This record gives sequence, structure tokens and C-alpha cells, in this order.
Amino acid sequence: MSELTFLSAVTMAEQIRKQVLSPVELVEAHLARIEKLNPKLNAFVQVDAEGARRQARAAEDAVSHEKFGPLHGVPISIKSSIEVNGLRCEAGSKLRAGFVAKQDAPLVSRLRNAGAILLGTTNAPELLMAWETDNLLYGRSSNPWDLSRTPGGSSGGEAAAIAAGCSAGGVGSDGGGSIRVPAHFSGICGLKPTPGRIPATGHFPTSVGPFALLGVVGPMARTVADLKVLFEVMQGPDDGDPSAAPVPLSWPHRDELKKLRIGYFEDDGRTPVTADTRSAVRAAAEALKRAGFVVEPFRPEGLEQARQLWWQFFGIAGGMLLRPMIQGREADLSPILKQHLSRVAAEPSHTGQTLLDAWIMRDVLRMEIFSQMREYPILLCPVASVPAFRHGERSWNVDGKTVEYLDAWSYTEWFNLLGTPAATVPFGRSNEGLPIGVQIVARPWQEELVLAAAAELEAQRGVWQRPQID
Repeated sequence: MSELTFLSAVTMAEQIRKQVLSPVELVEAHLARIEKLNPKLNAFVQVDAEGARRQARAAEDAVSHEKFGPLHGVPISIKSSIEVNGLRCEAGSKLRAGFVAKQDAPLVSRLRNAGAILLGTTNAPELLMAWETDNLLYGRSSNPWDLSRTPGGSSGGEAAAIAAGCSAGGVGSDGGGSIRVPAHFSGICGLKPTPGRIPATGHFPTSVGPFALLGVVGPMARTVADLKVLFEVMQGPDDGDPSAAPVPLSWPHRDELKKLRIGYFEDDGRTPVTADTRSAVRAAAEALKRAGFVVEPFRPEGLEQARQLWWQFFGIAGGMLLRPMIQGREADLSPILKQHLSRVAAEPSHTGQTLLDAWIMRDVLRMEIFSQMREYPILLCPVASVPAFRHGERSWNVDGKTVEYLDAWSYTEWFNLLGTPAATVPFGRSNEGLPIGVQIVARPWQEELVLAAAAELEAQRGVWQRPQID
């Protein structure tokens, strides 16, 4: 039965439409997989087995009436910071313990309307403030490639569920790498869209202020084709997202795509990456050359300033937004969140002037980097300095240099600050057998370009390899 759960979402939907596969059979296979593996992974915080079975029976009845959506009968999961009607939406925090959503977020409604079946919600670090997944409500999630390691954060439960075949795909959120790093750690694909391209309405923390500038919700799956269909279903403006814009879908023709130059870099000149990570980026560059692209070394100027500005918004301004929520409840906070808040407290809060200065510098930097990207509309680079780390680790020795916790993910943080779409595609293994992803980036509102280039890279890589957790 586990073989069914490793079909791609696109294949599942196709076989259901052809009546080769039953939605009920598919849901039961996923529920059995969750029952078997979730005690090891702790990926799901709530499984709605009866609700999923009810949806599956309705989907099976719709097949006989030839009523299909692009995800008809496909079982998916949702990060527990996104509202799913009737399920807990606690964002891993005791401050929200027992909170049950009274409605679906718009993206969840769109997935349901496309025929997807909701299995349940997945684990996250408290208030999503970490690149690993652990909290006082539900505990620690583990990586299906190596249970002694994290699947990443903050969408770590989601990544672990998808990689282990417990879900065909799903939705995470990303304010500093929280989709892309777990995808990299867990050997799956993930897309961070432009803010507003997929509505963040119904997400907690709410998409306002710095979180609206940096934070997004986006699809996670085992294949780029699955990312594409999830993106197509979820995209489109919503009044509840302050960054929303009516951007129509526009898929590039393959011949036009091949005319675009790709710039790649193996490191940022500041934070070293492992030799295996460097090799994966180099191999991805060579693969795209074989696919017919012009691929040349190029690293935009201004990335270090982007890293520093990202912290001004995510760390300092974000901490100011969270402070009223946690005041007087410090004893209920998880150790990981306390560590994050201690980093924030080490620096002065924003004044009106410092926030205005940071905002202006961000806008100027975006213009400068986007101008540089006219020559190279697609970028290829690492996702992180290291592959999946062991639970509790906070620094790593890379090329004789100590890489600290925050610095290891600067490769994703830049693109949150810049507001660009970026996708992770698995494209290598470490010497310990851990997956390594690479990152494909384009300018704002060009998700279709990112996904098209990612599909070309995936085609060169070959068949997705699954973890041998069984």
C-alpha cells in the first residue's frame, strides 16, 4: 500500500479520473502510512481520519458523475499555522493551545474546490521562529532520512510528512526559508512565492507589517509538476492579504525559456557551504547547460546588505509585533522561541526613524539587485550552508570556519527581504546520504519562470529518491 502513497499528486489525480485508483483506497493507504510512521516522525499534530474518509467517499461519488478538479481525490496536509475549518491552528504555541479554526483559509478552500482531500495539520516550531521543528505542545519532529536529525523549520512537519509518503503534498509558510530549508533537509520541492501571489489570509501570525513584506504561504511536494498544480490552484488575489495583486498565470514557452541566461554561485563569499553543497550547485549548473541554457558564474552585489536588512524586519520589527502577545506568558514559551527572543533582545528596538531608514534601504537595494538580474533573470544557488542537522545543534564547522545558527540560512533570507519567488529542488546527497537541494530564483511575480526552470533541472536529475524509513 505504501507504493500508492509515493505516486505523484499529478499521477494520483490522473489515475482517479481514469478510475484506475479509488479515492477511498488512496486515503486509506495514506492513513495507514501515517499510523505507521507518525510515532517516529511526529509530523502530524492532528489527523482528521473520519473527515478524510468522508471526503474520499464524496470524491468517489463525484467520479461516477465525472466531476473532477485538478487535485480530485489527492490527499494533502496543511501546516498548523494555517486555518483549516474544525482543526487546531495553534502554530506550535501554548499561547494558542486548543485554538480551533472556524473557517478555511482561502487557499484551503481553493484546494478543496480543486478536489483535494485534507488529511490533517502538521507540526511547526512555536510561532514559526526556528529552522527546526520542536515545541512544548507536541514535541519534536524528525527527519525521515535520519531520525536523529531535524526535517527543518518552520514547515518541518509538512516536509517530513511529504517526504515519508504520508501526504502527497501540502502547504507551508516562509518568512526566512521556512519552506525552502525543510524541503532541502527532507529531499522534496518547495516554492516560496512573491508576497501576495498566494493569499496568506488565515495564516498565524497574521500577514501584516513586516510579516506581509517577508512572509508567504506556498506549496510543498515531491515533484515540480506537483508544485505547479498546487500553485495554479492556490494562486490569485484575496482581500485579506495586503500584498495581493491580480497577476494572471503566464507560463513561458520552452524556446523562450532557453533564451534566458542563468547566473549561479556556489557561496556568498561570507558564509561557507559544505563541499557536498558546492558540488550539488555545480552539478545543477552543468545539468542546466545540458538542457540548453546559458549558465554562467554570477553573484549579485548587495546580498550581505539584504541579510542585515532581513534581520531588521524579521528579527527586530517582528519581535516588536510578538512582544505584546508573549508578555507575562514567558514561562509558557519553548526553549527555541526563548533563544530567538534573546537574539532579538540583544539589539535595540526600532524607532520610527530606524524603521523608516530600513524600509528605504530595502527598496533601494531591491531596485539595484533587480537591475543586475536583467542580465541573469534566473539565479541558481545553495539553499543553506549545511544539510539537515542533528537535533539541538546550533553551529557547524565548515571549511575550518564556525557557521552560526542564523548565518546558515542567509541563502534563503535574502530572497524574503527582496520579495522574489524561489524554489528548492533536490539535486544531490551529502557524504552521509542526506539530501541536498538547490535554489532557483527569479524576479517578483515570476513564479512560472521559477517553476519552468525547476522542471528542466528536475528532468535532468532523474527520478526522485525516497527515504528508506521503512
